[in-house]
Amino acid sequence: MARATIIGSGPNGLAAAVSLARAGYEVRVLEAADTIGGGVRTAESTLPGFLHDVCSAAHPAALASPFFQAFGLAERIDWIHPEISYAHPLDGGRAGIAWRDIERTASALGEDGRAWLSLLRPLSTHIDGVVDFTGNQMLRFPHEPITAFRYAMRMLEQGTPLARRTFRTDEAAGLLSGVLAHANTPLPSLAGAAAGLLLAAQAHAGGWMYPRGGAQGIADALVADLVAHGGAVETGVHVTDLSTLDWGDPARGDLLMLNTSLRLALTLPDVPTRYASALRSYRYGPAAAKVDFALDGPVPWTNDEVAQSPTVHVGGTQTEVWASENAVARGRVSERPYVLTVQPSVFDPTRAPEGKAVLWAYIHVPQGSDLDATDLITQQVERFAPGFRDRILAHHSVPASAREAINPSEIGGDILGGAFTIPQALRRPVLGTKPWRTPTPGVYLASASTPPGPGVNGMAGWHAARTALGDAGIPATLADLF
Repeated sequence: MARATIIGSGPNGLAAAVSLARAGYEVRVLEAADTIGGGVRTAESTLPGFLHDVCSAAHPAALASPFFQAFGLAERIDWIHPEISYAHPLDGGRAGIAWRDIERTASALGEDGRAWLSLLRPLSTHIDGVVDFTGNQMLRFPHEPITAFRYAMRMLEQGTPLARRTFRTDEAAGLLSGVLAHANTPLPSLAGAAAGLLLAAQAHAGGWMYPRGGAQGIADALVADLVAHGGAVETGVHVTDLSTLDWGDPARGDLLMLNTSLRLALTLPDVPTRYASALRSYRYGPAAAKVDFALDGPVPWTNDEVAQSPTVHVGGTQTEVWASENAVARGRVSERPYVLTVQPSVFDPTRAPEGKAVLWAYIHVPQGSDLDATDLITQQVERFAPGFRDRILAHHSVPASAREAINPSEIGGDILGGAFTIPQALRRPVLGTKPWRTPTPGVYLASASTPPGPGVNGMAGWHAARTALGDAGIPATLADLF
């Protein structure tokens, strides 16, 4: 039986592992940390009984992912499906609210309601076409060209200064800017618009769900399926040099899949000069400085609807959000930064002791920054939730400079697997129809540094596995394996 060795147990690595195990390979996954999951781990980071997600917390891409749909992730774990996908508080108790129901969202936005519908309803209605266009290698003809065209035109509009003309109210402009800022890139920009429009469309299609008990449930479900098909996971195995790793013999069909940073691939023997140059020139982007809070009760948001939204974008007006993200691009941090927060305890009492709560929060910072973001995050949340500071029982801060020690894939604290720019979306890490394949026989890249990029969707791992199976003369579709 041919062997497949997977380095890294993040969702992409486990997606590749599950696919190859189902295709008949003897699979083992090697994980550097003591626990599985990579970016979908959950831990008691502050106090006993308070469960915090280590990296990702809300998962708008998971159930829209073709891989996870085929895998049946919706049925394998308990998902919380809130009516509000995300919220954006403003001064004076105002807020923009992205209800799963797009009509309800538009109605609450008043004079900007029609513009919101015009921008997002064609994308949310045809979300499968948007996911097809954005979730695969870009050098291909989309299955739904009209949807792809609509998406591209809206990206051009929202990725340029023309975006200021879309909405008249702070509520609508802030609501969109908050979701575009997920890309951790200057705003307005085509890359920010590309990422944000997909997330905003998903908010009104399937909604922004999250697993009861924490993101760890995603990894646990994948590993359970892997083990059921004969695979195994070894934790505490930190691979730093592939030239000394015994992963098998490509001549007999053995495979090596890298759910890691691209830098590990440079330790392969005899890497061609041109390919090595492409990997070395790949750019990692700005980083995340994260703080987890254990709270003596829910966040006391001034706006009651914000209090019912698991995901809250804290950053003020569109102008403030843009200024915050552009400051990071210039190498500094705004005094009023954009803060991405998730309050899972709103609908998940398993995350904290009775009457208590957890808050997950991070800001964007320059790569490698050693900034402790606790005070900045506390001040920004307090701005829209007076009394928040008094509810903090404990906190756990992870500066960007410390993230790589927790997850070696997060170079300099970059949680997106590389700078999210349009050139790197096309060349991630090389330009070609099969960027998951390396020049070394039997070795494939299966991380967010390959298409479709960041997000808990398993698609990079699936694409790598499918490429490997095709190279082995075993053409496979998701329907064949699941």
